[in-house]
Amino acid sequence: MKRPPDFWERDGILRRALTPLGFVTRMVTATRLARPGFDPGIPVVCVGNASVGGTGKTIITRDVLSRYLRRGSKPFALTRGHGGTLAGPIVVDPGHHSACEVGDEALLLARTAPTIVARNRAAGAHLASSAGASVIVMDDGLQNADLRKTISFLAIDGGVGFGNALLLPAGPLREPVVTAASRCSAAVLIGEDEFNARQYLPRDMMVLTARIVGTASQSLQGTRIVCFAGIGRPTKFFATLKELGAEIIEQLGYPDHYRYSSRDIADLATRAKSQHAVLVTTEKDSVKLPSEFLEMCTVVTAHLAWDCNDALDRLLP
Repeated sequence: MKRPPDFWERDGILRRALTPLGFVTRMVTATRLARPGFDPGIPVVCVGNASVGGTGKTIITRDVLSRYLRRGSKPFALTRGHGGTLAGPIVVDPGHHSACEVGDEALLLARTAPTIVARNRAAGAHLASSAGASVIVMDDGLQNADLRKTISFLAIDGGVGFGNALLLPAGPLREPVVTAASRCSAAVLIGEDEFNARQYLPRDMMVLTARIVGTASQSLQGTRIVCFAGIGRPTKFFATLKELGAEIIEQLGYPDHYRYSSRDIADLATRAKSQHAVLVTTEKDSVKLPSEFLEMCTVVTAHLAWDCNDALDRLLP
């Protein structure tokens, strides 16, 4: 995904001109959601959001998958495979599939639990059930009516909130926040609520809070680094590196799901070498990098630190 337009964050002529088109977005989404969804016969947990772009859905999904694994369940992740060429349904094989085929998020999910890529979520759920899944955890899909959800969570990135709270194309919303929230059992707010996203939620809605914590493949304390990230908000990753004690010499942010070219890779290697620095990137980016280049990089894995760790467990079916 490219960087969001500036008017999604502030007022302007273009924003006001596009606002009436939000009615079309609202109607299209409502019509889609009116269809009955397929019931796979096992619980379906959906981690979605009201807006486009990265809000932390994948990291929440991996957390939920881990909780089911600790229970002794057999969870399967289900994702559209954004950025990949394969329509599915197909079980992701990290040793065989590339990010170009299944998308970077699918490869990340597959590191935690069996993962299915399917643009048709019902077909993906049928495959998961046939493969012995005891529960399906959807990464995204709150506005997708293919599947009947048992429980849904609304992911919110506290660093961006809901932008200008307008519907596409005037703003980042796929549907009104209150409408999305009405189909969710709880919201998951990641990081500080810098833009007062809570004001758009129903007053009685449960809000679970967490923050992202990074773990590096080697200590970064006092290390000179050149860091790069192709995620929804690279600045969030750079802040995590400062918390790990790294000395950032240069930071480079790329669009979400960015595919690194050989020229990009050569440029990054040159920058680090010329500045006597270590290359550092995200786990999400690491699945898209060639192995010989990845050997030069320190990879930081992100996980969630919950303010109330048991609250999510009590909600999961």
